[in-house]
This record gives sequence, structure tokens and C-alpha cells, in this order.
Amino acid sequence: MHFSIPDTEVRSGENGSTYVAYNIHVNGVLHCRVRYSQLLGLHEQIKKEYGSNVVPAFPPKKIFTLTPAEVEQRREQLEKYMQAIRQDPLLGASELFNSFLRKAQQETQQIPTEEVAIDICLCNGQKVTFNILTSYKTEDVLDAVATKLDLPDDLVGYFSLFLVREGVDGSLSFVRKLQEFELPYVSITSSRSSEFHIVLRKSYWDMAYDSDVMENRVGLNLLYAQTVSDIERGWILVNKDQHRQLKSLQEKGSKKEFIHLGQTLKYYGYIKFDPCVTDFPEKGCQVIVSAGNNELNFHVKLPNEQMKEGSFKVTRMRCWRITSSQVPIANGTTNPCSSGQFEIKLELSFEYLMSKDRLQWVTITSDQAIMMSICLQSMVDELMVKKSGGSIKKMLRKRHNGSIHRSDSQQAVKSSPLLDSPDSNREQIVKLSTKLTSVSLRGVSASNLANNISNYAFEGIGDDDL
Repeated sequence: MHFSIPDTEVRSGENGSTYVAYNIHVNGVLHCRVRYSQLLGLHEQIKKEYGSNVVPAFPPKKIFTLTPAEVEQRREQLEKYMQAIRQDPLLGASELFNSFLRKAQQETQQIPTEEVAIDICLCNGQKVTFNILTSYKTEDVLDAVATKLDLPDDLVGYFSLFLVREGVDGSLSFVRKLQEFELPYVSITSSRSSEFHIVLRKSYWDMAYDSDVMENRVGLNLLYAQTVSDIERGWILVNKDQHRQLKSLQEKGSKKEFIHLGQTLKYYGYIKFDPCVTDFPEKGCQVIVSAGNNELNFHVKLPNEQMKEGSFKVTRMRCWRITSSQVPIANGTTNPCSSGQFEIKLELSFEYLMSKDRLQWVTITSDQAIMMSICLQSMVDELMVKKSGGSIKKMLRKRHNGSIHRSDSQQAVKSSPLLDSPDSNREQIVKLSTKLTSVSLRGVSASNLANNISNYAFEGIGDDDL
């Protein structure tokens, strides 16, 4: 998660006096407004609970009214403070910090604590409606929907709640995985748009864990619905023969066999992101990024219209970071800054081991950069738990940080070349009917694709490099 305080507001208090409110944004979206005194109170509580030597520096009090320059300085200091708290494994995951943010979110949106109905969408489009308190945190809502579905307690941790935006064409854009510092009802209500939904989806990457989920009837149905949905949306690629097999299995009601076949298909279990921009292999390239199988997959369109495909393995990433900046919104004049309005530009950058002795930074500019970062972190968490022999069920309950720095002692593994021409023998399905009876292809046909894409491959990582 990326925390920032991009601006402040002068607001009126209950007695008519004014005060400066600091707008805390998460992933570029307003989460809450807080006063300096509220953050100071949080700071004192954290110091009392964890000790002064653990807590980052906090901007000092001022006796006199702050000048505009001093307000700006305090804003920058508070932003660094919030980022430091969030990035600390102990403090950022503490209930003290998370409960403060939840309370501030509820107060900012002026939503009282009361019983309300909430809709949680399943991957097949079905809505599960049940009553909760508006003050329910993410884990509470996840437990509630699991109870409603009769999903066993030991499988709840295999699933998470995601905030998504649905396009007019039915496409889904993942905004973020809901976190423990937010209240799902308040988050979905504050979006003030019917295009936003909360979706229940599996939260692990290794398909070996599918077998645990499929042992239970409800788990099997949830995983089956997600697999069908991912195929319908073109996130999983199938060819004609595979399509016929899937259709046959679905008509027979063979859900386990359907999933097992799905596991053999390209991009099974991946999350596909909206088109964005990258600087690899050169600046300004359009790219579609997918996350899964411990990698970020790139489908890049070069300036010469060539299409290239390749993957960046998480095990070869030394570190990654999220950066945000304010970009003036164009207003049709020669001076885009004259409108005084800005939008947040997010970038995910990772340092990658291109060859044995060569590291290179790769940058993705995308509104979904934070979600990509969360995916990377959860992949690393899963790999580390698996390596240590720990419990995947406990790990899946944990918060995922937005940044990881790998030690020099961790060995990178071999991977395939970064960018190759896509497999022209595969055909992408846009929509399967309920019985998988029809196929439509997005973009050019397979034959045209083969003619449009050359066999040229970029210089990348080969097994001989290591």
C-alpha cells in the first residue's frame, strides 16, 4: 500500500474555529482526513506500546499559528512519518495503527455505526448479500461471507476480498486487495459509483493449493467459478481442441476435471491488468501486464507495431518500489497547470537480474501499480513460507507489504528469455456461454497474428548467462 498526504485543507471546527486537516491517501485515493493532534495522539500511543526507540521521528508541536510554508513542511514530515510506520513490519501491521485508520476513515466519510446490507460478488457474477455493521473490518466481512457460503474456517484464509471496477463492456480492473486498515462497507460506499464492486477470489498463487480447496464442495464451486470466469475474460488462453475438452467437461458437470485441465493452460491463476506503459525494452512501449506463476508477464507493443511477450521472474528481482507524483490535468489551454487540478501518477519499478553480472531497472506506469506490487509481495511471501515449511493458511491471513529488498545471499534462479514472440497457435476466448458452446476471438485471428509478428527476440536472460 502506498501512503501519501498530497494536500491539506482548512476546515471549520465545532466551535467555529478553523484547523488544518491532512488528507491521507492510500493508492492515490483519499482514505481519511486527520488533524495534527490526532496523529500526535497515535504517535504517543505507539511510543507507549512499542517504545521510543522503535517509533520514527514525529514533527514537533508549534506554539504559534503555522505559516503556509510551515504547514507545507509539516505535511511533508507527516507523510514521511506515515510511510515509515506503514513500512515497519511491526508497527504497520499493528492493530493500534490499523484501528486508528479505520476509525478515521469512518469519521471522514461520516458513516455511523449501524447494521447494513452488503453485496459481495462471486467470480461467476452471483451476488451474496448479508447484513454487517458498517464498522466491520476486512477480516470480519471475509468471515461473514464465508459463513454465508458455508465455507469451512480452515479454507477462509485461501480467499481474499478485492475492490474491482467493472467497465461498460463487462471487463474487470483490479483496484486493490482490501486491507485490515479499512472498512469494506465504507470503502465501497465512499467510491460513490455503481461500477465498483467487492469480489471474493482466491488469494494464493501456487496451484498445488487448489487440491486443498477442491476437497470441500463450496471451495470447489468457488474455484470452478473463478476458472470459468478467467477463461471467459480471456485471462486464460485456450486453443480449439482445449475448448472442446472444456465444453465436454462442463456439460458433464466434471468440475474437478475442468479445473485440472485449466491448470495446464497458459496464464491459469494469473491476474491481468489494464493496458499501461513501460520503458522496457524501450521507453513509451504499450504493455499488458499479467501477474502469476511467480512472475510478471509482459505483452509489449513496440513502436514499430511488433508484439513481443516475455516474463520477469520474482526470484530475479533484487527489489522494487512504488513512486507517485502529481501531474497537472490538461484543460485545453497552452498552460496545463492553470486549472490547478492534478492527478496522481503511479509507477512500479523493479531492479532485475538481466544476466549474471547485470542489473537493470524496469518501470511500469499504471494506475494499478500498487496492486502489481501487492501481487509481487504475496508471491515472495508464499515462496518463503513454502521454503521454510510453514503454514500457508496462516501466511494467507497476513498483510502484504508494498516493497521487498532481497539479500545478496538469496540465489536467483534461471528463467527463460525476457521477451519472445507470442505463441501464435493459441487463440484467446472473449466469452464462453454457460455451457461453453461458443467462441469469439479478440483482435486479429491466429493466422493474421502469425503474419504480423516476427521471430525476432530481444536480448534477455538465457540459461547460458548464469
